[in-house]
Amino acid sequence: MSRKRHKKSPVAVICSALGTAMLIILVIICIPLTVPRMMGYEIYSVISGSMEPAIPVDSMVYIKTEAPEDMKKDDVIAFYGARDSNAIITHRVVENRIVMGEFITKGDANQTEDMNPVPYDNFIGKVTLSIPKVGGAAQIFTSAAGKIAAVVIIIAALILETAASAIEKRRYRQWKLRNASEAEKIS
Repeated sequence: MSRKRHKKSPVAVICSALGTAMLIILVIICIPLTVPRMMGYEIYSVISGSMEPAIPVDSMVYIKTEAPEDMKKDDVIAFYGARDSNAIITHRVVENRIVMGEFITKGDANQTEDMNPVPYDNFIGKVTLSIPKVGGAAQIFTSAAGKIAAVVIIIAALILETAASAIEKRRYRQWKLRNASEAEKIS
């Protein structure tokens, strides 16, 4: 007597696969935004073209905190535009005036050096990596709407996984009942 095997419901398989895929995609999107922060990097999106072509608009830049005295000519640094400003500027070091505690900087696309020296107090760190075209997406995902979308994706994935489980349990119970009634007919 051969024993019949239970076949999974195609709908349950699709629901489970879709829910799993949604979570995997969400994790893949979050990794470049979270893991570097745990390793001490700050992450910013570039919104102006002052560093083009080296760092185009919509690039994502990774900034590592380093001692301002260690910055050399041609290093690309990030700094606050003014002491009380939230504006973050990414420009190249033209000169590091260690004795005065300031940088002379210039955007690659700009004709002249920046008007004001950058005091060490405004220095954030050195740009260690720039990824073109990812900054715009990062801004979307880190905005309030992006965070809400992430929560909705997680909830949708959980609903799909729960539905897959419920469909599979129901199908399995029906399969067991069918096999039990067939076994009774044989005996």
